[in-house]
Amino acid sequence: MADEGDVLTNLDSNAAPNGADNQPVAGLLSQYIKDLSVENPNAPESFQWTEQPEVDVQFNIGSRQINDEVHEIELKISATAKTGKGTVYIVELSYCSLIGLRNLPEEQAHAFLYAEGPRILFPFARRVVADATRDAGFAPLLLDPIDFQGIYLQQLQRRQAEQQAGEGGSAPSGNA
Repeated sequence: MADEGDVLTNLDSNAAPNGADNQPVAGLLSQYIKDLSVENPNAPESFQWTEQPEVDVQFNIGSRQINDEVHEIELKISATAKTGKGTVYIVELSYCSLIGLRNLPEEQAHAFLYAEGPRILFPFARRVVADATRDAGFAPLLLDPIDFQGIYLQQLQRRQAEQQAGEGGSAPSGNA
């Protein structure tokens, strides 16, 4: 039976020379609400409206580098509910995370920041939006799941097509 010293020796034999940390790592360090705004501009009249509101949901993903190994991901969600009588409510959320990245190739780091990171954050942001609408006196707004990976891949393909069109001389004109 191996003693504790043998186990440490075996683990150390797999480490990089001179203690170098060269393994790729990506992870969530913290998450937080950066900004939250809830408006009920037509209260108390809006509570009397019986018409089902139309809800428009928009989202945006941003990232900025804090230092060599830490980035902030910002998931912005804006939800506006309106009826024929006016705006019922507006919820705007900026939900963020600090992400640690080390030894990742650029394209993998970019994919983590704009697809995987937002996928991890979304359920928490979804809960904040649902709680905010409920706390404003309305039924909780439960946002549908978002395929961040699919959206990311679509945007990459679109950018590549735009670059190829730009390199090939004149881009085709017209409306699609």
